[in-house]
Amino acid sequence: MAPSIWQLLIVLVIIVLIFGTKRLRNIGSDLGSAVKGFKKSSTDDEIDQSAKKELPEDRKDN
Repeated sequence: MAPSIWQLLIVLVIIVLIFGTKRLRNIGSDLGSAVKGFKKSSTDDEIDQSAKKELPEDRKDN
């Protein structure tokens, strides 16, 4: 059974009262930065792996 919209609103109000809007905004921006960094790191790793596959066998050691 999924929570109704009223239950979600009550939980949201309680969270805002406990943490405050400024702290929640900071948490959101920190979380967004972490996800952005993770995506960038994973795409950079994929690019590095594809570049290594394209190099001839004798150049991989360099």
